[in-house]
Amino acid sequence: QVQLVESGGGSVQSGGSLRLSCAASGYTHSPYRVGWFRQAPGKEREGVAGIGLNGSTRYAESAKGRFTIAQDNAKNTVYLQMNSLQPEDTATYYCAASYRERWWLLRDADFGYWGQGTQVTVSS
Repeated sequence: QVQLVESGGGSVQSGGSLRLSCAASGYTHSPYRVGWFRQAPGKEREGVAGIGLNGSTRYAESAKGRFTIAQDNAKNTVYLQMNSLQPEDTATYYCAASYRERWWLLRDADFGYWGQGTQVTVSS
């Protein structure tokens, strides 16, 4: 199975940027898709962005135009570049791996392997 570790979270002011990283280890030979999710206090976890086997990407409406997901296969790492951050982006961000075809729906039930999360705090 694959293990995931997120990094890159932190505190920024409104309008700032952060780049999150998701490093995979373990059994990475089987192809998997990666998604980024976030969960704010008192709210359900929601999908933010995902990337498929052929590099295809999917974004939640809240992320379109501001966030970019990319992968570096040589490093087994997926990145989430977040620009124009707003206070409502404050959450714990998780990356997750999926072996399912329906990964693009960005439903957390379709992702079986999860990282521990990294906190993103955006102040106004």
